[in-house]
Amino acid sequence: MIEDDAYQGLNHLSTLILTGNPIESLAPGAFSGLSSLQKLVAVETNLASLEDFPIGHLKTLKELNVAHNLIHSFKFPEYFSNLPNLEHLDLSNNKIQNIYHEDLKVLRQMPLLNLSLDLSLNPLDFIEPGTFKEIKLNELTLRSNFNSTHVMKICIQGLAGLKINRLVLGEFKNERIVKSFDRSVLEGLCNLTFEQFRIAHFSEFPRSDTGLFNCLVNVSAISLLSLNVDSLEALPKDYRWQHLELTKCNFKQFPTLKLNSLKKFVFIGNKGMSTFTEFELPNLQFLDLKRNHLSFKGCCSHTNFGTTKLKHLDLSFNDVITMNSNFLGLEQLEHLDFQHSNLKQANDFSVFLSLRNLRYLDISYTNTRVVFHGIFVGLVSLQTLKMAGNSFQNNLLPDIFTELTNLTILDLSKCQLERVSQMAFHSLPKLQVLNMSHNKLLSLDTLPYKPLHSLQILDCSFNRIMESKEQELQHLPRSLALLNLTQNDFACVCEHQSFLQWVKDQRQLLVGAEQMMCTQPLDMRDMPVLSFRNATCQMNKTIISVSVLTILLVSAAGALVYKFYFHLMLLAGCKKYGRGESTYDAFVIYSSQDEDWVRNELVKNLEGGVPPFQLCLHYRDFIPGVAIAANIIQEGFHKSRKVIVVVSQHFIQSRWCIFEYEIAQTWQFLSSRAGIIFIVLQKLEKSLLRQQVELYRLLNRNTYLEWEDSVLGRHIFWRRLRKALLDGKPWRPEGTADADSRQQEATTST
Repeated sequence: MIEDDAYQGLNHLSTLILTGNPIESLAPGAFSGLSSLQKLVAVETNLASLEDFPIGHLKTLKELNVAHNLIHSFKFPEYFSNLPNLEHLDLSNNKIQNIYHEDLKVLRQMPLLNLSLDLSLNPLDFIEPGTFKEIKLNELTLRSNFNSTHVMKICIQGLAGLKINRLVLGEFKNERIVKSFDRSVLEGLCNLTFEQFRIAHFSEFPRSDTGLFNCLVNVSAISLLSLNVDSLEALPKDYRWQHLELTKCNFKQFPTLKLNSLKKFVFIGNKGMSTFTEFELPNLQFLDLKRNHLSFKGCCSHTNFGTTKLKHLDLSFNDVITMNSNFLGLEQLEHLDFQHSNLKQANDFSVFLSLRNLRYLDISYTNTRVVFHGIFVGLVSLQTLKMAGNSFQNNLLPDIFTELTNLTILDLSKCQLERVSQMAFHSLPKLQVLNMSHNKLLSLDTLPYKPLHSLQILDCSFNRIMESKEQELQHLPRSLALLNLTQNDFACVCEHQSFLQWVKDQRQLLVGAEQMMCTQPLDMRDMPVLSFRNATCQMNKTIISVSVLTILLVSAAGALVYKFYFHLMLLAGCKKYGRGESTYDAFVIYSSQDEDWVRNELVKNLEGGVPPFQLCLHYRDFIPGVAIAANIIQEGFHKSRKVIVVVSQHFIQSRWCIFEYEIAQTWQFLSSRAGIIFIVLQKLEKSLLRQQVELYRLLNRNTYLEWEDSVLGRHIFWRRLRKALLDGKPWRPEGTADADSRQQEATTST
């Protein structure tokens, strides 16, 4: 039930759909207030008559759909004269059986010249002759209305006098009633005036009887859908057909038409043949041959289609198309579609060189592998290029669009692209839409897009993009309005913090930013990119900084300990042995090359002299099984009052000697009683001595002994050395007595 004023106040409502409501009562003012209603759908509402349908005040109504109801009468109510804008009336699938002259009285008084009337699926038995005389309609559809060819013939004759733009006859695929069909059925069409004719789904349509079309000679457009037609070769050239459509008609061979007037030819889904046959249509401008599984051994030139006026050519969804001509004679082409056909030799030369007027080109999924960089040379007017589903050499998009300066739409999806040349888009200043989705791009390298000053939409979804460097994001064109980065492999890690923050800042630019998911690390897999928190990185940075600083300090301490380990051992030893008496008078540091001098001169004269001095020598006094360095420190420095350094050329070149010398310096610094006595065995070259800077400085600042192998030189040397060793030596009388006795024994023996 719909009561009065049910829709009151809905002044701007344009569409009202009541489908499926079991309406039992409609008040006279049920649709009042719908002053702007243009479309009313009352399908399956139990409507039994148009007479009681309260819509006479809907002056703005353009479309009325009352299909699938219980309407028996075709009579147009008087209120139809108040519907001057009505353009479409759907009465299909009702109960109308007879149409009488009186039913269309209103249309004679108030013609609705733009009205399209659909009476399909009504069980028509009779149309009174003269009913449609002088009636003018835009379109009349009669499909699955007749239970026999006889009834169909009578009803078509009842349409005599009708003036119509488009007439549709036939049946539906699943509602086929007429069992047989002959040319006499259509003879009544000679009494109609119409421009376009469509006939569909007659299973028993005469296959080669071209006489069927005798009443269609002057029709401008004819469409045959799902008819079993073998051929149309016998059609006379003088037919005025300008538009011919043959869809799913099961042709055994391609029709070789010769219609001089034909401008548009649509041949779709006819899979009964495999080879294309050339035809002659001198005025043809529009040719659609898609979905026929046709093979073209040589494509394309004007000789294939018998015309030089072609502007639209669709060869999509066919079989192998071998390109061996660059469209000679087809220079007027504006639309060219090869998608899902298998193109051969398209990459061997500039196949599109002649098509300077082409606006639209689709070579998607044509198994084309782009190697030749001049493949698009000549397409100076091209505005749309679709080449999805193909491939490029080395999976790199090269600079192949040099002449496409007018291009506005480019589709490169599913091309297995991994990289984009920096100059790939430099000549596309008018490009507005770029589809790079479903490729294998690893990063959002925006530099190639910088020259695209008009770019508005960029789709990089379904790639393998992990991130984009902060400086690269600055190259995105300012004109960009929509950027799609969904379904990529984003790494939500602090290393990419700047990119992740950019995603948050650019939500208005990014399509489906909420659907951008992380794939790395594992603990953030399938989490939204927008959920990444920069504070985590700040905390991590603090932890990392502290950790790094700690490691550096520990490393530095370790390095210092390692470098000065023996110095520290020496310090510890000084504290341990500092208060005890020394075992040796001097620890001798010398090169093994000078060992003969040490044994024969130094040891013999100091340990065998008066007073005797006890020397620490490594070959004699170091403890076996203990590390050399430990022996040097513990036995040499810690238990000796003095250190004798025997400086020679061999000494300076020995790493162990320099090590012992450096420890000796530390030992001298730590022990206030200590002293280093330098003995220079030979004249040293200053250049060699300067290699050890500290030793060079010490010898320059301190007094040292020089060995001179002469009587006077020896006397002075030993006197000065003994004096230096006696400094700080504790007085031991028993030692003196022993020395005197040894001296006396030596004199006696002499």
